[in-house]
Amino acid sequence: MLTLSGEYIQLRALEPEDIDFLLALENNEDLWHLSYTNKPFSKHLLMRYIENANQDIYQAKQLRLVISDSYKKPLGLIDLYDFDFLNKRAGVGIVIDVNHRRKGYALEALQLVSKYAFYRLELHQLFASINEGNTSSEKLFQMAGFIKTSTKKEWNYINKKFYDEYFYQKINHVY
Repeated sequence: MLTLSGEYIQLRALEPEDIDFLLALENNEDLWHLSYTNKPFSKHLLMRYIENANQDIYQAKQLRLVISDSYKKPLGLIDLYDFDFLNKRAGVGIVIDVNHRRKGYALEALQLVSKYAFYRLELHQLFASINEGNTSSEKLFQMAGFIKTSTKKEWNYINKKFYDEYFYQKINHVY
């Protein structure tokens, strides 16, 4: 079973050639609230990150994969984070470059990473946190089989305003 290749995209490891793409995404201030950061990353620091990205998910507690087309061109990133082997769960975060949105890549990437997490990593569940007002992400995760299970009231402070954060889960009931 191929878990990281789909009809239109594949999920692959970060390569040194991805540095400019990674630099642009990580330093896009419009996305900083998604990763709870408030400062830019240097090219040097991100190159070191790529060099060390081969660390096992069981050690690093996270895994970043590039969403790419059949020509290996990066379209976005998908992360498994807060990997908890004991409780068999991990968080999922995804970002698609603005030039490649609304083409189905994000949904296919979520489906692929779910299959990988459930069948290769043998996780029981995936979760995602989505800010109030991010209806595109809510719709995406719902289409991928995630269910909203709770709301954290006034959880995130963005641009001088508090926003609720919605908690979504996808549970694998097939063992």
